[in-house]
Amino acid sequence: MVPAQRDLFSGGWGAAPEPGGDAPSSPARRVLGVCELAAIIDDLLLDERLIECFVRGEVTNLRRPASGHCYFSLSGEQNGRTARVPCVIWKNDAARLRTGLENGQSIVAFGSIGHYAPGGRYNLYVREVEQAGIGEKFLEVERWRRELEAEGCFRESRKRGLPPFPARVGVVTSPTGAVLHDIANVLGRRYPVELVLSPTAVQGEGAEVEIAAAIARIDGSVDVIIVARGGGSFEDLYPFNHPAVVRAVRACITPVVSAIGHEVDVTLCDLASDLRAPTPSAAAELVAPDRSVLLEELRQARRWLVDTLSGRWERADDELRTLRDRLRPSRLAFRIDRLREELADLEARLARGTERALERRHAEIGGLTSVLRARSPFEPLSRGYAIVERRGLPVRSATELAPGDRVTVRFGRGRGRMSVEEVCDDEDV
Repeated sequence: MVPAQRDLFSGGWGAAPEPGGDAPSSPARRVLGVCELAAIIDDLLLDERLIECFVRGEVTNLRRPASGHCYFSLSGEQNGRTARVPCVIWKNDAARLRTGLENGQSIVAFGSIGHYAPGGRYNLYVREVEQAGIGEKFLEVERWRRELEAEGCFRESRKRGLPPFPARVGVVTSPTGAVLHDIANVLGRRYPVELVLSPTAVQGEGAEVEIAAAIARIDGSVDVIIVARGGGSFEDLYPFNHPAVVRAVRACITPVVSAIGHEVDVTLCDLASDLRAPTPSAAAELVAPDRSVLLEELRQARRWLVDTLSGRWERADDELRTLRDRLRPSRLAFRIDRLREELADLEARLARGTERALERRHAEIGGLTSVLRARSPFEPLSRGYAIVERRGLPVRSATELAPGDRVTVRFGRGRGRMSVEEVCDDEDV
């Protein structure tokens, strides 16, 4: 038998005729004219996916003839395959473009696919062009993530716990934003700590360099560092994805809490930090304990100690009464005196132990109370000192003030609003 062969003219498959045999009959064939074929292609290109679509690619073969039209190709590669789409921008559309075109540029083109029958080719007729910068930045951040992950910057085993009772908290953020004010309010309400600001820009060109420098500048001089900024777009948070910032966080000897953007925003700085907080205010709550909770724990510890010692005393007294009831005076009178002596000694030892334990607990509670009172920024006010605040923040130097500034002066009892008439630096006196 002769293998089956494709009959190009009949359009069907059939067996080659045996030598000397008759050829098989062929069905009627339809012959298309070129224009008819072009019309079919036009109909196929009316697919809604090809009308007013967005296409991303790299500009190649750019030509701008004297006619004012613009001709180029969009090239792309996926899974080892390279594809190219010819593009045309008519003169009027080219004059309205908001983005210039250059070979090698990555763009997103908006337009529709059309068939140019005289030339026998299809084109993407482009009406608008925009740079693919945001997409490129997403890809860049993903590339950074893979590189930094390979370096071990996000490894869980490298993350450290936070100190339970920090005395100095560093904040890396903008000095003019609301973030610093929110953190200061939370810390002032929860626990008396010293707040140290390492100022930096938090968005814009070159912000990543400032952020990394601000982190390195404060590292080692505080007990914990908060790196924070408010919410924003992907572009606004972009500096906190930069490898310079991530590596600065991982190089810190001080534990770092990251609070970048809103809860749904996750940056590479968040992944590298020892702990991520959903908001700057939440970061302040995480780094400092609540003094009201600490005082309640002390009260509970004292109650437990008193209850425990009282229970031991009562059990010893019950045991003594039981022994007295079981002893008969006629046979065990000689033992009663010794038991009485032992009981008296036991009572004396128990009383001394109870007194010492209570004294230690009182001393501990007094020490903690003294520490809390000494660290309170309002304690000196009772001795005649005052706190000067401008715009909600304490004034540390006269150089921060200018004549005419309105300030709030907080005394040991009450406060007042005042106006600065004259500023004198101590160095000038």
